[in-house]
Order: sequence, then C-alpha cells, then structure tokens
Amino acid sequence: MNEMIAKERIVVVDDEKDMRDFFEIMLRKEGYDAKTFASARAALEYCSGGRADIVISDIKMPDMGGLEFLKALKEAEPDLPVIMITAYASVDTAIEAMKAGAYDYFTKPFKIEEIRLNIKSAIGLRRLKRENQALKREIKSKLGFAKFIGNSEAMADVYSLIMSVVNVRTNVFITGESGTGKELAARAIHYESDRKDSPFVAVNCGAIPENLLESELFGHQKGAFTGAVANKDGLAEQANGGTLFLDEITELPLHLQVKLLRFIQERVVRRVGGTADIPVDIRLIAASNKDVEKEVKAGRFREDLFYRLNVIRVNMPPLRKRKEDIPLIAAHFVEKYCMAHGKEVKRISEDALRLLVEHDYSGNVRELENIIERAIALEASGVITSASLPDHLKDNSVNAVGRVDAARTPADTKTVPSGGLDLEKTVEDFERAIIIDALKKSGGIKKRAAELLGLSFRSIRYKLSKYGISDDGE
Repeated sequence: MNEMIAKERIVVVDDEKDMRDFFEIMLRKEGYDAKTFASARAALEYCSGGRADIVISDIKMPDMGGLEFLKALKEAEPDLPVIMITAYASVDTAIEAMKAGAYDYFTKPFKIEEIRLNIKSAIGLRRLKRENQALKREIKSKLGFAKFIGNSEAMADVYSLIMSVVNVRTNVFITGESGTGKELAARAIHYESDRKDSPFVAVNCGAIPENLLESELFGHQKGAFTGAVANKDGLAEQANGGTLFLDEITELPLHLQVKLLRFIQERVVRRVGGTADIPVDIRLIAASNKDVEKEVKAGRFREDLFYRLNVIRVNMPPLRKRKEDIPLIAAHFVEKYCMAHGKEVKRISEDALRLLVEHDYSGNVRELENIIERAIALEASGVITSASLPDHLKDNSVNAVGRVDAARTPADTKTVPSGGLDLEKTVEDFERAIIIDALKKSGGIKKRAAELLGLSFRSIRYKLSKYGISDDGE
C-alpha cells in the first residue's frame, strides 16, 4: 500500500471480540490504521472528533444499537463513510441503514474480498471529498486578500503596493478601466489600515447631479437654498476619522475642483451657506477610469489638483492583462451564482473555458461576472458549456475591444426613401439602436459604453432615460 492509504484510519465497532480482532488483523495487513471499539457510545465520542476516515459497525449491539449509532454519527460527521454489518439478514434493516446514510451494508458471513474492495471504494470517495474541500479552500486563499480574486503577477504587484501604503496618510489615486476593481482596492486600503474601525465613505462624482454635488460633499446650513430645512453634514464630515473615496473624480466640474483642492490642502470643510471651517481627519483616495494626464492636458482637470491627489498611484490591470486569473475568477462566480439561484453546476467545460479565456472583456471582471451569472441561469446540466455563453464570445466578427464591425455600420442609411421619412424619429431610432449596441459591447457597463460613443457619463444617462433603456448598474 502507498503512504497515503497507510494513513487512513478505519474504526471498527462490534461487541464481539473475535470480529474486532479479525478486522484489526485484516486492516493492518492491508496497511490501514485500525482502531476498534466494543461500545458504540465510546466509538461515537472518538469519531466525533474527526479522527476517523471510515467506520465499520455492527448493527446488533447492546446499549446503543448500530442504527442509532449511525444516525448520531452522521449528525456529527456527515461526510464520514459508514459500512454496516449484521448477522441477521433483513431487507427492511438494510433500507433503513441506507436511508440513514450508510455507505454500504453487508450480511455475515461476508466475502473478505468484497468488503476489502468496498473499503477501497469508500476511501476513494472520502479522499475525493477532501480534495474538493481543499480546492475550495485553495480558491478562497487565492482571492488575494480583502475580497480580491487572482494570483497573477499583475495582481500580486497590486497587493504589494496596497499593503505598503495602508497605514500612511498620503493621498492615493487609483486608475483603471471600468470593472477592474478600483473601489475594491480603495476598500482594501481602508480595511487593512488602522482606520478600519472608522467610516469608509464612497462618493461617485459622476452619479450625483452637478447642482447637488457641493452640498453632498461638504454639507449645507439650514436655509442655504430652497429645500435646506436643516443643517446637514456632508460626506467629507461623515468620513471623519476614516477614508473618503472619490470615485470618477474626473467628472467633477471645474468650480468644485477648486473647492476640493482647498479641502485637500487645509483639511477643513465649509458647508454651503456656512462661514465656519470644520476640521476633519480623513484619508483621501480618488479614482478614475479615464486617462487623467490627457484630461489635464485638455484643461478638463486641474493640474494642481491632479498632483495633490496623485501622490501614490495604483493602476488596476484590465482582465485581458491577467488572463491566467480568469479560470479562478470564473470558478468563484460559478459557486456564487449556484448558491444564489439554487443550481448545482459543478464545472465549466474545456470549450467554454477556452472561450472565456480568449475573450478580451471591455467590461473587465464585471463583464465576466455577468456572463457567468447568465450561464448559470440558462444551464440545465451540471456543466457550463459553450452553448450557455453569449454569442459575442463565439463571434469573431467583433474585435477584442468590442467595437462594432465595419460591415455592421449603417453605411447605406444616408438616402431618403421615395415615400419620405420622419427624420426626427429616424435619428432617434438610430441613436437608440447604437446606444443599445454599445451597451452590449461594453457588457452593460454604462461608463464604457459612453467612452465607445464619445459621450460623457451624464450624457449617456440622460439618453438612457430619454429612450427608456434600463439604467441598472454602472
């Protein structure tokens, strides 16, 4: 026997000494570690500590019968294989034992070779379950830290940089495409730091209407404007002692960039309509999915503010730059959405995994998550196949960054039909179709769709509302 099998411990429970001696000799000859008990209660106490790999138990025993023992053992150790043996053949007893969770059932006298093979089979099952549990632990251990998923070199560099800055007050600027985990990185910095017990306040600068941004960030005094019926703390005050995360910082209007610069320099808040400066102690983290240097050169983002924010730069790699992480991330989402939807999908087929790895994810991890959730919802078998994946993963006519193929552009729509047309409606229909197509190409990520169309985030949100297109997610 090899060393792995020699380490398996088999517990034998029988009130007859001859039977205990027989099994002890046989099992040790086979290379197993045998432990015998005359009492089911003593065996139950021993096995409940997780020290057994297989149990062989008689059914007819004084004090505590084999079936009672089996049921109690299965409550304590549900995955422990139990083989039942009895000298009294009874179909009803066998059925009851199997229903209670017995791995198998033998009647005395039994053939030694049959029970030997049965033990090997039970050990194989036990080992398989342990390997599965170990794999799940491995997956969890490879989520990096702070809920990150991935053990690629690119992510290892991110983990290292984050850990090096967690306990300094220096401002951090996180860059990366939509869906790469910029907020997750900000949260990691906060929750790995000595500020973890204080607030983490996240602000999406592109999602708050411009006329409300200053009030949201810095608060307001009662009567400062119509509707200001009471004093209100801004988000910067709410983050006092903790971390303020300004996501999509490049969406801030220029006049607010000036006020943010003053706030960063002086670490004081002045509410809208107020005159007092309120000191705050915060860690400031900003993020953007745009080329910030380009925004500075174009005059859309203040250079002095950029240098104040960009002390430590954390760049989140796009998923296409760390494709070795895709199988691990996909497996995580399979487990997540199986639990969410009550499915029992065990794995992803090789063909489907190949398609997932080859895809260039303009929406990054968020897009992959969307694909896996869809596949889990559609899959009726225990394996995700390529048939459950979206067509665009299999369509070579769409290039790696998800641009519309030239053959599909409306090159032939620049003529007026002989019967005339409603120009305004035609333009609206075209615009709606293009926006929907851009959303498909971006995996439903509005910010990425806006970039594909050369629109601002606010513009695309307005158009989504105008055309009644679902406005879920980012």
